[in-house]
This record gives sequence, structure tokens and C-alpha cells, in this order.
Amino acid sequence: PPPIHTENCELGTAWRTRLLCFSARRMARLMPTRCWDLKTCSNFCAEFPPSLGKRKLYIACLLTSVPTHLEGLPTANSSIGASKFKELWPQFEQKMRRAGCSQGGIDAFKYNFKVLCSGESTMIPESMLEPVAFVPSLEKLHITPNSALLKSTLILKLNGGLGTGMGLDKAKSLLPVIGGNSFLDLIAKQVLFMRKQFKQPDLKFMLMNSFSTSSDTLEALTKYCVGNGYDGLGPGADLQFVQNKHPKVTKADYAPAKWNANPDNEWCPPGHGDLYAAMVGSGTLDRLLSAGLRYMFVSNSDNLGATMDLKILTHFVSTGAPFMMEVAQRTDADKKGGHLATLKSTGGLTLRESAQCPEEDEKAFQDVSKYTFFNTNNLWVDLVKLKEAIQSAGGALPLPVMINGKTVDPRDKKSTKVIQLETAMGAGISCFKGAAALLVPRSRFAPVKKCDDLLALRSDAYVLTEDFRLELAPDRKGIPPLVKLDDRYKFVDAMDTLIPNGVPSLKDCSKLVVEGDVEFAAGVIIKGNVLIKNVGTVRKIIAAATYQDTTLEL
Repeated sequence: PPPIHTENCELGTAWRTRLLCFSARRMARLMPTRCWDLKTCSNFCAEFPPSLGKRKLYIACLLTSVPTHLEGLPTANSSIGASKFKELWPQFEQKMRRAGCSQGGIDAFKYNFKVLCSGESTMIPESMLEPVAFVPSLEKLHITPNSALLKSTLILKLNGGLGTGMGLDKAKSLLPVIGGNSFLDLIAKQVLFMRKQFKQPDLKFMLMNSFSTSSDTLEALTKYCVGNGYDGLGPGADLQFVQNKHPKVTKADYAPAKWNANPDNEWCPPGHGDLYAAMVGSGTLDRLLSAGLRYMFVSNSDNLGATMDLKILTHFVSTGAPFMMEVAQRTDADKKGGHLATLKSTGGLTLRESAQCPEEDEKAFQDVSKYTFFNTNNLWVDLVKLKEAIQSAGGALPLPVMINGKTVDPRDKKSTKVIQLETAMGAGISCFKGAAALLVPRSRFAPVKKCDDLLALRSDAYVLTEDFRLELAPDRKGIPPLVKLDDRYKFVDAMDTLIPNGVPSLKDCSKLVVEGDVEFAAGVIIKGNVLIKNVGTVRKIIAAATYQDTTLEL
């Protein structure tokens, strides 16, 4: 646009105005739809008073008497977005059908791509939210568990991740955790324990795998088949359904991404929000309903604290809620993760992830005294009401879309810039009227996202329970130790060089920070806050001793 005279855009003039606030980075994301470039954004922003903030782009969208210098500025509902979608969607649809994608997967991506083309904001600003005033606590529930409900309940584990961020090329659930057991081993033993404990040999168990994890996972589970000392988990075909894959979108023009060097790189996982579309597209949802299954408990395979809890199941069924999220109390260690909130517009619950928070609201987002609950990704779903919600929405739940900028070849930062459209499973809470939340103890949340988490999980800060759950030791009072390792240990094989003699004791540790090339000797005990630093280039050994509230420079 031509130069803007700030005096013509002062708020409070005779014009009725609406103020839209974007960060420069946010506006840059919308460039293909709005036909702007970063230089234009910067120049436009520079015309406004410095008091409004250097990194903010304030646009006065005049609803009446629009001055000529703002005419033609594309809006979120302009025909530009609609025509872009109409032009490009047939290319995506053809690509997905040729790749054998299910109708459910196609419908879900169509919804996400339409959101992208529309130019609608995918952010959830502070102005839309209120803190959640009250969530019932599991520990205060007075309810008699009903084991008969297990006959109509599915235990589902999300198992599509490769753990590439930890240097792995197989399913992360195959990673050893404790006593020679992998995540998958402990999950299998949890299910078999429950079948025996509640005398429910047909307790239904499934995995949502990805194309990358399916074969390795099913092979690893063969050890639990009948004849190997176990009652068996069930036939491989009944143990899994495979999540969808979505095309990557070229950032420059929103066309389907192409990469002849490796066409597999033209596709990406759609996030665990794909659970619902994958259940529909694979026929799993209909098969479960036909078999008499009504309820589903779903959690991540790397969260060993998330087991089927009969008290929670009974509570969920008694509420009649279509959807229930287990939440835990936020601490400073959780401030960068998603939080539960109430939508002002509906009064219903919603989930806001960090990728959906505008930069100017980051302080409020991380305020754990304001937004006090976070999503454990342990969810309870009424399958009948899930099918009804999907049908009423036209084949795909309208989950909030997260836009992630990447390169088409993740290992080549100079390759074509692309957009990956993802959704979060927990965001389904905003798609169901009457959805609920339940406050659970921290013991039901012990995920592994980085090697920092894995080292803590392998330490004595966690204990293995009779029913094969890993939970925080009682003395931890529900608060995990905070471990921060040097970036040199971000891959599992590198982390193993740090602890060849075993993991140090962390049961009384508040925070452990490791910087530089070091190795723990056997018998190291960490208490309180400890910083270990080696600024040299030669590896140093941390001798067996108790280190408490100290900085150790080697």
C-alpha cells in the first residue's frame, strides 16, 4: 500500500474502527493469501507511532467511509482465499487419492487447507479466554469403581512417533526404560495385568501406529503371543490402525510440495489430532461400535503413568460427558506447554497450545498462577458421541489448525520452504458441548520428549509399580526433578556416554544442569539444585559423592 499517514488512522476518530493485531512474523505467514511481502509489512509497520511497539502491525480496518489508501487490502473473508482454495484443492485431492489416503484423512486435510487459504487467524489470543475456575479432583471423588464397564471400553495408545528429535529411527516406544523393558513392553504388561486383575480377558487394546512404526511395533509385540508364557494381546490386525499422512504445502504459493530427490518428503504426519480422522477413515470407529465398544481411553505411548483407571472410567461414564480430559496442576516446568482455558464466547473448555499463542500474550500464557491446568493428553471419549460429532461436522472434526513452517527435506535447510498443517488431539475438547476435565495427580503424567526426560525417568526419582506403571517416588510429592542436559546429549546414544555407570540418584534433586563433556561415576547422589560444568575439551569424571545445592566446576 502507499504510505500511511498516522493521523488518518488514529483510533477514536469519527470512523467506527476494528483493530486487528498481528506480529510481523504472523503477517509474514499469511503472505501468499494476502499478497504481502516482509518488506511491505515492515514499511507499513514503520508508519505507525513507535509507542505502539516495533514488532506489532496495527491495521485500522474501517467499517465505514474507508479511505482510499486502505481499499483493496485483502481480509480474512476475501474472495482471494476462496479462489486460492478452489484453484489448488483438486491438486491436493488427486495427490491424496493416488497415494491411497482414506476419505476421512482427505476430509480432515481439506478442512485444514481451507483454514489456511482463508487467511483466518489460527491464534487464540488472550482476549478470547478466561481461566478455568474449577475442575473436579480425582483424589476427592467418592465413587465406587464399576469393573463391568471394561467390557465396553478400549485402551488406545498413540504410537506414531519415531523420536527423531532424540536421534532414533524406530518407534520411540521401543526405547529401553527400566529393567530391560521398553515403553512398549511395559504397556503390554500393563494391559495383561489388568485383564488378569479384573478378570476381563477380552479387555480391548489397540495402537495408533504410523507407516514408520507399524511393522517394528507389531514384531516387538509377538513376544506376548499365546505360547510365550502370556495370554496374548490379540491378532496383529486387531491391534492397530495406521494414522493418515498429509501433503506438505509449498509456502510460496500453497501448491502441493514436490521433492523429486525423495518423494516421501512431500508428506508429513498431521499431528495426533489425526486420531479422529484415522479412526473414521480406517473403519476402526465403526468396527468398535459394532463390537459393542462405547468408551475409549487414549494416551501417549511414552507416558507410562497413563493406565486404565477404573475410578476415572466410572466417573466419566457417570457424568454423561462426550469427552473428558485429564489435566494436572501446572508448575514452572510446564509453563511453555499447552493449558486448559474457558472460551468467553461459549463458556466451554478449550486447549491453547504454545503455537496458538500470539507473541504479545506469551507472558499470560506462561502464568501458571492464572492458567493452572495443563493437558496430560490422557483423554476419555464416548465413541457414540464421537461419531455423531464427526457426522454433524461433515466428516471431520473442526479442530483448531496449527501452522508449522519447515523445509521439504528436514535435513536440508536450503530446500523448499513448506507449511505443515497439524492438529492436536486434546483440542477436541472444544468440539463437544458438555466436554469436561478432571484434575489428576502428577503420577499419571510421566512422558518422555527429550533425553532430559529419559534420564530423569531412568533414575530413582521414579518407581515401577506392581501394575507396571512408572510414577514419581512418594517423597517427590508429585513434583518431578528438572533435568537440563547440554545439547551434546540430545541424542540417546550420546546421553548413554554420560551415564555408562548408571544414572545418578535424583530422588532428592530439584534441578540438575549439565554443561560440557562429563561422565557420572557409579554412586553419584544429586540433592537440591546442582550445576555441573566442564568448560574444557577433555571429558571429566564426576566422582562418587553427594552433591547438594552446589556448582561443580571441573
